[in-house]
Amino acid sequence: LTVLNAGRRYLKAEDLSGKVFVTSGLGGMSGAQAKAAVIAGCVGIIAEVDEAALLKRHKQGWLMEISNNLDHCIARLRDARKNKIALSLGYHGNVVDLWERLVYELDKTGELLVDLGSDQTSCHNPFSGGYYPVQLGFEEAKQLLSTNPGKFRTLVQESLRRHVAAINRLADKGMFFWDYGNAFLLEAQRAGADVEKKGANKTEFRYPSYVQHIMG
Repeated sequence: LTVLNAGRRYLKAEDLSGKVFVTSGLGGMSGAQAKAAVIAGCVGIIAEVDEAALLKRHKQGWLMEISNNLDHCIARLRDARKNKIALSLGYHGNVVDLWERLVYELDKTGELLVDLGSDQTSCHNPFSGGYYPVQLGFEEAKQLLSTNPGKFRTLVQESLRRHVAAINRLADKGMFFWDYGNAFLLEAQRAGADVEKKGANKTEFRYPSYVQHIMG
């Protein structure tokens, strides 16, 4: 319902075939995102750093494909988008790399490859394993978390700034992003990312909440 309503509200579209939804997280509640994309008829690309979560969702049948190769992901996205094929593709990697690759494609070709975007990393708990920084691989990041949590925190906040910068670039070209109630925008703001709504008070963000703006 969130994906469908986001399409209705922001894309003015009842039919989401050929539209692309990019997000992250295939763990707990976030695991339903892959299934939701296919039910809605769109192309869903969901990033996840933990291979175990990807394999679980694939075994369930909620996730159609898995790839750790961004070139392959972009090729599959383009094909499914062009042919209006419903697809849920799990990218085994960091969502920041995925967003930055989409910016690269925009800069290289002028083509905006994503229509809808969100995030379901566990940003209510970003410094204890709820969000993994893009600068490190999953296992390396877990090791740093246990040996040097202060450094881990610094890398998470750097990663959040990069995360938001890529989203902002794509949103400026027409991609619609929303907050999934996971404290992503709040933690990004605390990290110094550009998420404040211009001309508004500091508690308002430039992107809407799914509760108030989409489901409400």
